Amino acid sequence: MKITRNPKEIHQPVAPYVHQIEITGPQKWLTLSGQIGMEEDGTIPEESTAQLKIALENIRKNLESANMEVQDLTKLVFYLVGEMDAEQRKQIIGDFLGQHLPCTTLMYVVALAAPSIKVEVDAWACQEM
Repeated sequence: MKITRNPKEIHQPVAPYVHQIEITGPQKWLTLSGQIGMEEDGTIPEESTAQLKIALENIRKNLESANMEVQDLTKLVFYLVGEMDAEQRKQIIGDFLGQHLPCTTLMYVVALAAPSIKVEVDAWACQEM
């Protein structure tokens, strides 16, 4: 069973996420390698928001290949290089998640695996059996 909480003793979330997800009972876990904004043909758009959309879609495709869906996500970690408009970022992530609120972390980093990569997203998912 997955139980989401925002303890009243902690500030309210500052974006669409929850502070914690408790998981008990039998479940299936999926841990993904960091997903980048690379298309299936190997191309990477220059714009970071386009990379974010592709990285999230790559997460969706990974979930589907494991017979899981976005609602099974428990944690997302966003690594961003350079500036990205916060409102655009929130809109893209909100469109991807819909009403689902996983735990999230966002970090600005100096660099990722290659100079053209401006976005990487780690994901964890859990499905009750």
